[in-house]
Amino acid sequence: MESSSAQRRRRRRAHTAEEAAATLRKAWCRLRLSARDPARVPPWDAVVLTAASPEQAALYNRQLARARSLGRFPASTAAIAVPDPDGARIGSGAATLHAVASLVRHLAAQASKEESVELLTEANGCSGDDATLAAAVSFMANKHVLLLHAGGDSKRVPWANPMGKAFLPLPYLAGDNPDGPVPLLFDHILAISSSARQAFKNQGGIFIMTGDVLPCFDASNLVLPDDAACIVTVPTTLDVASNHGVVVASKDGIDQENYSLCLVDNLLQKPTVSELVEGQAILDDGRALLDTGIIAARGKAWRDLVTFAHSSSQSMIKELMTSKKELSLYEDLVAAWVPAKHEWLRNRSLGKELIAALGSQRIFSFCSYNFTFLHFGTSAEVLDHLAGSYSGLVGRRHMSSLPETTACDIAATAIILSTKISAGVSIGEDSLVYDSSLCGRVRIGSQSIVVGVNIHDFQGHGSQIIRNSTCFTLPDRHCLWEVPLVNSVGRVLVYCGLHDNPKVTIERDGTFCGKPWRNVLGDLRIQDKDLWNSTNQAKCLWNARLFPVMSLPEMLNAGMWLMGSACDLDGKIASQWRKSQRVSLEELHRAIDYKQLCMDASKHQADLAADIAKACMNYGLLGRNLFQLCEEILQKDACLEVCKELLSFSPSHGDEYSAVVPQSRGYQVKMDLLRACGDLSTACMVEEKVWASIASETASAIKYGSKVLNRSHPFIEPSSHAVSSNNGNLHPRKAFVELPVRVDFVGGWSDTPPWSLERPGCVLNMTISLEGSLPVGAMIETTEDHVGVSIEDDADRNIYIDDLASISSPFKENDPFRLVKSALIVTGTLGHKILSKSGLKIRTWANVPRGSGLGTSSILAAAVVKGLFQVMEGDESDDNVARAVLVVEQIMGTGGGWQDQIGGLYPGIKCTQSFPGQPLRLQVVPLLASPQLVHELEQRLLVVFTGQVRLAHQVLQKVVTRYLRRDSILISSIKRLAELAKIGREALMNGEIDELGGIMLEAWRLHQELDPFCSNKFVDELFAFADPYCCGYKLVGAGGGGFVLLLAKKLSCAKELRQALDESTSFDVKVYDWNIVMPRG
Repeated sequence: MESSSAQRRRRRRAHTAEEAAATLRKAWCRLRLSARDPARVPPWDAVVLTAASPEQAALYNRQLARARSLGRFPASTAAIAVPDPDGARIGSGAATLHAVASLVRHLAAQASKEESVELLTEANGCSGDDATLAAAVSFMANKHVLLLHAGGDSKRVPWANPMGKAFLPLPYLAGDNPDGPVPLLFDHILAISSSARQAFKNQGGIFIMTGDVLPCFDASNLVLPDDAACIVTVPTTLDVASNHGVVVASKDGIDQENYSLCLVDNLLQKPTVSELVEGQAILDDGRALLDTGIIAARGKAWRDLVTFAHSSSQSMIKELMTSKKELSLYEDLVAAWVPAKHEWLRNRSLGKELIAALGSQRIFSFCSYNFTFLHFGTSAEVLDHLAGSYSGLVGRRHMSSLPETTACDIAATAIILSTKISAGVSIGEDSLVYDSSLCGRVRIGSQSIVVGVNIHDFQGHGSQIIRNSTCFTLPDRHCLWEVPLVNSVGRVLVYCGLHDNPKVTIERDGTFCGKPWRNVLGDLRIQDKDLWNSTNQAKCLWNARLFPVMSLPEMLNAGMWLMGSACDLDGKIASQWRKSQRVSLEELHRAIDYKQLCMDASKHQADLAADIAKACMNYGLLGRNLFQLCEEILQKDACLEVCKELLSFSPSHGDEYSAVVPQSRGYQVKMDLLRACGDLSTACMVEEKVWASIASETASAIKYGSKVLNRSHPFIEPSSHAVSSNNGNLHPRKAFVELPVRVDFVGGWSDTPPWSLERPGCVLNMTISLEGSLPVGAMIETTEDHVGVSIEDDADRNIYIDDLASISSPFKENDPFRLVKSALIVTGTLGHKILSKSGLKIRTWANVPRGSGLGTSSILAAAVVKGLFQVMEGDESDDNVARAVLVVEQIMGTGGGWQDQIGGLYPGIKCTQSFPGQPLRLQVVPLLASPQLVHELEQRLLVVFTGQVRLAHQVLQKVVTRYLRRDSILISSIKRLAELAKIGREALMNGEIDELGGIMLEAWRLHQELDPFCSNKFVDELFAFADPYCCGYKLVGAGGGGFVLLLAKKLSCAKELRQALDESTSFDVKVYDWNIVMPRG
């Protein structure tokens, strides 16, 4: 008997908008990681789209090229569109087999020399066709393929036909990347599917989806059984189940909190309630399992599918074309994996062959309890998904040029994407306008869709001027789109009602523009023969020759007349319409000039990007991502001239920008524009100024005086702004400073200049000892036997410097003493009286592995700075030392923020916030931890050294560059990290250590979003190994290697994990003993 809580859990089906946003963001993060670092996060080996015709396949191949250029998948992923043979309707099952066979041939043709040798090796011992088949199956066995069914004509979403329904605009999360292209349905499908890739593990396979459905679920939780097929299902109500495919799953299997995995006992197609009862398809809670259209085959099931496709698909397709039958994926092909369906399948076309080829394997049902099924099957459904419960995810103004609100009337709920709108335009509520230019007096009604339309100023058209006071009106609940025709025939405007079903005939009360056909014909005074050629032809919107090919003003006039928004009292419009060349939706589907369509769209988007970039340079504060806009601009001809024009707008220091735009940002914009113009040598010189500016800005914010040497490198002078001594005593002095290291839970990067100089930051970290000692320290003492500076480190490297003037920045990156030298400069020691009568001996040590990520460099700098201030009797307060170290790191050229030195100087657990200003303000808030909390943390948290060396400087440069470019995804990620630090503090204050684990996991995901190379395969495998024991884990610091934090679910899990790591031969890691260094007293 199931518990009531389990039943309540299974009843939860649809995501809230917040849950959907979190699911999509996680999926997009995985997609970006797989494109940027495919060696670590494996992508699909191939992405395949089915298409209805060669023309549609050519369009899809252009769309796939666009996706690749935008970084949706890496160069290693093959991406092809496969048309159905001769444009014949062969069914989704046959299309699947044909696509697999076509992919085998494509990949074999593209195979490397090594792969070709492997193919020949596999064929040894076989002859002829058997050899070819064996080689092909072996070659494909370990490939991972995403197959998207996107063929056919979009009769219910006719305006999407020119682009393909899978590529319709879906601006969910568009606000995350406001300067990027409009997200498409295909992009979101790619993101969701990228998380499913991990389920295949070391077995090859195929993942099949449909192009008009967005399955919103966390596919990283997907479990696929070995050597079997699997169908993704979701519990649904019986009214929904009776209109779709239903899966009958075995009562036995795996049942977890978020999913179940069971063998499939039977399949039902659009069953009645009695058939559901008889087939034992109704679950305990009164629902049934809905087939979502997602099917996977793995291991042996995948090999069988490849074997059948490669050996039999051509002959099978010929038989289907001859008999004019179709082979369904969801009824026929899947049934081969269900023994209960074999008797039924044997009587179907090619059923016996399917059973013989595939029937030895089984199919499982993976039922997800947290799944939302977004179907884009009709125009009304598209608007519903934009205006309904997920409306909060929608970016309503994206990459568009809009006039001021007093010059137009655009409803707040209207969605304007990649569109240029001029004064005088009106757009109603919940309408979608995409990839268009609207000029003049244009009125778009509510709940309407406008795609690819270019309505320009009509001055000079004389008698062709639009009637009705020169105003074009699209009524409420209508669709309008424009496409180019092949053979340079021209362009055509197309329109229909939002709820029109082009398949429904006159006899079945079909509609045009929301009105029954009989009413339309009567109102317009036209006859059947004006629209349909043959009396035997089914009379419906799909084949009605409605749409005239004329000049644009004439087409607009005719459109308003046909839609009923304009009168034709004198009959001139009707007369012109009858005489014109006209096309139907069916003819249009075959007559679209897809190449011209793509070229026009690309030019339109490049022009919009150029206009936005010019406005940003002319009127703004350089707040847009000019780097990303330039990438879009470079897609069109004459792009270099545009980029050079933008470069001429670059701000000069001293103009009106200087007071509000940081130098570093201005230089970054100039560098990116120079690169776009192809002037790489000048760009490199400007890049040096970028980093010099950051150092100078940091010094200024910390209130340490600075000047610029050689126009690029900061030099801190021993001025009144530098902290000096009180001309202290000259008798021998000695300072001994020992400090702990820090581990950070969350908030890193929000402490790093230039972010922390311009935006608030917040970090939650903790001070710890390792192996019972404070591992970082410095000893500084005055000497009477020499007047220079002697420096020695724990690697037995030493140097004596008698010419103090030689200590000046910039320092060489391989200088082992640049940290101490920078500290001498920043503290003003070089100009202090103490060095006029005596020398200094400085010894440093750090008993921590190199590249630890524990903030060792900054904490060692803090020890040196604190020791120098002690010797000079200066201000050695933790606050002053922390500020000085921030400048030290800029002088060294390593960058870095304030959290490391704060972590080492201030004991215990603390939440530190920074507030930009002159000077930068730091607020350290200690967490008053109870003894119970301290004890539980020390018992459950494992501090482990991975042995992987990490270099924070390399990661830091990439992240800082993205910030200077105003990368919106990066900015939102760092904002979230700072927010999580505050949430984490509250969690710890309330003793919620498990919640801290969830925060660590989200922080780790965000760190990978900032830079995919902050991890590596070894670390990923270590986290996968630790996952069953842990509620949270992350690398400390900037990542890339070093130490990891593993927060166990409970004390027993911590002990088991430590033992497992000690005994593991796969992980050569060291688990350190550690303790929180608590405040004294």
